[in-house]
Amino acid sequence: ALCVYHCLFGVGVSPHTELFRVNEDQKVALDLDPYVKKLLIARRRVVLVNNILQNAQERLRRLNHNVAKETARRKALLDSGSSLPGSPSK
Repeated sequence: ALCVYHCLFGVGVSPHTELFRVNEDQKVALDLDPYVKKLLIARRRVVLVNNILQNAQERLRRLNHNVAKETARRKALLDSGSSLPGSPSK
């Protein structure tokens, strides 16, 4: 499982190298290319989803900042309007 994590997230050696080493250690004749291809496709999808989530998080952060700024502006406007002479008190 740790090998899969390292392979998917680019930590350590490449997936093909790691699977080749496992294949050599087990002395079993396996064609690992389809598995390597699937791992690379899965990694690409994970990276894509991660980028989408980061972009959405950044947009949400900016929206939250703008809402807080607008709320503060309106509160200041209300406070300054209620402190004018001749305006009805709360």
